[in-house]
Amino acid sequence: MKTLVLKLKNFLQLIKEKEGGFKEYYRTHKVRINRVISQIFVYIFLITIAYVFVYPVMKMISISFMSSSDLVNPEVIWIPRQFSFNNYGVAWRVLNGKESLFNSIKYSTLLAVLQTVISAVTGFAFARYEFRGKKVLYTILLLSFIIPVPILLITQYNMFSNFYTEIGRIGAGKGLYTYESQIVMALFGQGVNSAILILIFVNFFKMIPNDLYEAGKIDGANPLQLFWHITIKLSLSTIVVVFLFSFVWNWNEAYVTDFFVGDGIDLFTNQLGKFDSLFGTRASEGRTEGDALQLVESFKMAATVISIIPLLILYFVGQKSFVEGIEKTGITGE
Repeated sequence: MKTLVLKLKNFLQLIKEKEGGFKEYYRTHKVRINRVISQIFVYIFLITIAYVFVYPVMKMISISFMSSSDLVNPEVIWIPRQFSFNNYGVAWRVLNGKESLFNSIKYSTLLAVLQTVISAVTGFAFARYEFRGKKVLYTILLLSFIIPVPILLITQYNMFSNFYTEIGRIGAGKGLYTYESQIVMALFGQGVNSAILILIFVNFFKMIPNDLYEAGKIDGANPLQLFWHITIKLSLSTIVVVFLFSFVWNWNEAYVTDFFVGDGIDLFTNQLGKFDSLFGTRASEGRTEGDALQLVESFKMAATVISIIPLLILYFVGQKSFVEGIEKTGITGE
């Protein structure tokens, strides 16, 4: 941004010094002027997009620290006059924070690992092998990506409600209401946004040169060995990207999780969706501090901030691998 401002200053200074004014300067420096103008529009566009995404987050953080007096004061817009860290304590207790955090991390990690493995194997089959019905199955995969999730939920619910596993019958005729249903769905490639994850692997695996696989076959490698020693070792950055996508999507997914799990387990997303009722219960029992009616908005914002902190930590830890993986998935190859 500083570079652009400096260019504009130099540009205006040159116009003043140039004989003939702007018209003469534009005629002799048309390409340079057009480049500067295009950069200005690009920066305006990027700043606008950034504002659209950043504004709600900044507003949420601001409200989460506001006291009851700040919330009802029309003069307080961004910076609270009385910072209230108590909002986070109340929000943590309403969310049943310790148990919800543990459950969310445990199940999101497990589902992300399962989805990554299943998506990698499925993507490898689509990318590297020809088999009967491949086009039909690939079309079904694309349709599962296009069709809205709510349309498939009833069918998926009926399919898995009476499903048997080694750990026992899921639901036992009383609905699902257990996270094992999500695990079984992930194992069968029916997890949250599994189609997108498979397509990411398909596109990347197609970029790996065929010569590597031919050399492996000459050395006597079977398909499993080709997958492990060639495909996986060349796809570590893509695996990181898929894992992070899956973790974030499973962490944030509230609708599907609530549909299958319900009140069977405390998760951050489910607790956030029921925050008003949970807070009302605590307020009726006298277990909240402050003016409940005035502070409920601050509590909700504080709870939302708490729920996204683990995702921010995950992003900062895996930022380098994530960016590298995104760049590699866009490279074309043989």
